[in-house]
Amino acid sequence: MQIRIPPRAAAATAAAVVLLAGAGTWTAVASDGEPSVRREDRVMEMPGARIDTSFFTSGSGDGRRPAVLLGHGFGGSKEDVRAQAETLARDGYAVLTWSARGFGGSTGRIGLNDPDFEVKDVSRLIDWLATRPEVRLDGKGDPRVGVSGSSYGGAISLLAAGHDKRVDAIAPQITYWNLADALFPDGVFKKLWAGIFFTTGTAASSDRPEPPGRPPGEDGQPPGRAPDPAAEAAPGPGAATAPGGRSTAPGAAACGRFQDELCAMYERVAVAGKPDAAARALLEARSPSAVGDRITVPTLIVQGQADSLFPLSHADAMARTIRASGAPVAVDWIAGGHDGGDRETGRVEARIGAWFDRYLKEDTGAGTGPAFRVSRTGGVDSTDGQATLRGATGDTYPGLRGGARTLALTGPPQIFRNPAGATPPAISAVPGVGGGLSRLSSLGVGVSLDFPGQFARFETPPFTEPLRVTGSPTVRVTVTSDTGEAVLFGKVYDVGPDGRGQVLPAQLVSPVRVEGAKNGRAVELTLPAIDHEVEAGHRLRLVLAATDLGYAGPVTPATYTVGVTGGLSVPTAPGVRTEAAGLPWWVWGLPAAGALVAAGLLLTARRRTAAPPPDPELAGVPLQITALTKKYAKSADRYAVRDLSFRVEKGQVLGLLGPNGAGKTTTLRMLMGLITPDDGEIRVFGQAIRPGAPVLSRVGAFVEGAGFLPHLSGRENLELYWRATGRPAEDAHIEEALEIAGLGDALARAVRTYSQGMRQRLAIAQAMLGLPDLLILDEPTNGLDPPQIREMRDVMIRYAAGGRTVIVSSHLLSEVEQSCTHLVVMDRGRLVQAGPVADITGAGDTLLVTTAGDVPEPLVDKVAALPGIGSVVRTEGGLLVRLDGATATALIAELVRLEVPVTGAGPHRRLEDAFLTLIGGGPA
Repeated sequence: MQIRIPPRAAAATAAAVVLLAGAGTWTAVASDGEPSVRREDRVMEMPGARIDTSFFTSGSGDGRRPAVLLGHGFGGSKEDVRAQAETLARDGYAVLTWSARGFGGSTGRIGLNDPDFEVKDVSRLIDWLATRPEVRLDGKGDPRVGVSGSSYGGAISLLAAGHDKRVDAIAPQITYWNLADALFPDGVFKKLWAGIFFTTGTAASSDRPEPPGRPPGEDGQPPGRAPDPAAEAAPGPGAATAPGGRSTAPGAAACGRFQDELCAMYERVAVAGKPDAAARALLEARSPSAVGDRITVPTLIVQGQADSLFPLSHADAMARTIRASGAPVAVDWIAGGHDGGDRETGRVEARIGAWFDRYLKEDTGAGTGPAFRVSRTGGVDSTDGQATLRGATGDTYPGLRGGARTLALTGPPQIFRNPAGATPPAISAVPGVGGGLSRLSSLGVGVSLDFPGQFARFETPPFTEPLRVTGSPTVRVTVTSDTGEAVLFGKVYDVGPDGRGQVLPAQLVSPVRVEGAKNGRAVELTLPAIDHEVEAGHRLRLVLAATDLGYAGPVTPATYTVGVTGGLSVPTAPGVRTEAAGLPWWVWGLPAAGALVAAGLLLTARRRTAAPPPDPELAGVPLQITALTKKYAKSADRYAVRDLSFRVEKGQVLGLLGPNGAGKTTTLRMLMGLITPDDGEIRVFGQAIRPGAPVLSRVGAFVEGAGFLPHLSGRENLELYWRATGRPAEDAHIEEALEIAGLGDALARAVRTYSQGMRQRLAIAQAMLGLPDLLILDEPTNGLDPPQIREMRDVMIRYAAGGRTVIVSSHLLSEVEQSCTHLVVMDRGRLVQAGPVADITGAGDTLLVTTAGDVPEPLVDKVAALPGIGSVVRTEGGLLVRLDGATATALIAELVRLEVPVTGAGPHRRLEDAFLTLIGGGPA
């Protein structure tokens, strides 16, 4: 609990003196087996604000020690860095944390690290540290001090070093060099991130949410308490204030905690959709770049690869400028960033501690790490499913252009449009999603989206060997716009073999505004800085898009023409070497056993792993399964499928039937190459099925529960799906698939308006894209009402009518009977019967006797009492008679004798009857 006492008298220079509003309270922080840490909380009076601080020291050792100031991220508070402060205190530092103006328990207005307010607050905190008996001094009023922080706190560390010569070392993390370049890159407004910033700052309640996309407190800690708006001090010179310190300037309510000039700037740019010179000047004056030539202290720069807010180019600008002053500089590209991913907190904080040991404690034995380090994904840990990281290091920082290679690009000049309202926009990074969308790209998963007609693309030839790109690719292009202006978003995709599958590394794009392009203008585009390995057989695809979700583009329709005027220059940083991956102990302990196991596997598994050659006699047969067998996992005698054999011909609609546990799903999974059989084989058009077999491109499959993007139309969803396959657009045959699916005008509507039946038909159309020769449908009628089921039946029949083949697994026997031409009935993993539907349903001992009218019940009883008749049931249009010894001829003669109005008779058995008979009465 803080105790309020009168403030001290001000010193001669009031602006340079910190006035204490509270004597503070000391708290001992215990830790098992480690020195205890003492924490002193106090509120310090500053001009226009009260700043909430905490001071940490360890009880171990005597005498003075260096000090460290730790800043927090935007929207957080001093509590976010408490754990790091305690660790540094135990390591022999005096640590001061504080909540910046407008955040946590501090009052005042947010100035985005305004030199006249937030930066001077840091200088006043350094003044206070100089008065502490625990802090080592380099001179009177000059404490030995370092500054570190993430994002907003990282920028203040740079600004403090540029404005206050008493700062001796800094370690900024995932932060900006020039805030105008961050929010207005190349003259394009980064609207989503800017909106997050200003929405966070305008929140006025104590329970305001954190900004989306920023991990809690920037380091996973809960955010601090928001200040009481009624207690805010005056915002600064020239602003009128109401009681409690609120600004009464126009628009003040909308500005929330921001200085009025910042709020006005944001609203002006947000409405215009593009920055003006005044907006750039305002943000540049509050950026570290404004004092870059005055930063001359040892600097450890930690920047995130997964960061569309402050990309790696900002770290590059920091490194080049500060290194020019002669100061030691090290650069560390971590895996995570503002877009999520692994922030490598433990490793980074340990490196910061070593950096301060060397340059604050002057411990020459402290290892500060390599001049350059980058974290690379080394695969997935099978024990926990997490991506593993490996470091790559260099003796010097390579910059973003080191070891450049020029790659040829193919593709003619292309025409595309900027749509009205710049919608729908392409999607790259999505601020607020976080959690690692960008990390998916390092694992080979693409989550980006470009809309047809809104981009140009150019490609390199496939690589004959792997290529590691480390830095910013560049390319020269010629841009023409019918409006004279163009906004383009450049990105480089990693595209799989045969053009299939594309991944956008780190989900990053580079925007550029091109003016004076009425008659064409040549420009050099600098593309996003990345660290990404392109595998052999892959290629790079340069895409220049007209829109992007994260940015504001022209809302007026425009037509662009873009052509490349040279190759794609990609940096390779040849001096950067990847560290060897660590190996588990048992790898070293059991080399001989491993060799024996490997030899055994080679000898025993060759038959199963070597794909048999194609069978030319089956080249026209969609499917032949021979002696297929699959045992249940961890079972020596239980089979999921056993000795299953059947054949499917072109034009057939085959129903796969069987009770639960019959092996239907296992069979389909083996057919699609998802699991491997224990014995037997599956051939599709004569090709043996193995996981990833090329012939699977001729197979389409629908699994129940297909998902679609609800805000897109049906057609847009199908186009997006097909682009994700990486196959040429002309191979999709979308129109043919849609005609078969029969969705009509609904294709232009958002999927969220679809009924369940329409969604199912859209899913079927998706499976039909490319018009696969073999279509597999698993429970396609689930959740549909009778009219929708009938429509689905027609879809399957129309598809097979073109000479293609459909296999459908369903529990609705009546629908299978009406839609399928052939059946395969399974039970307990085995084949029970296969053949045409008519043969299976008509091979029994039941006759359907059709009559001219209803047969009275007494007459039905007389028929049932005839010799050799098992049962008689009235049905629609006649009688269903089961023979029990009598012949059909004898039955007809008796019916005529009894004056039953017979019009016809023939063998009949419902599929349900046949099915129950075949499986011994088990449930369907």
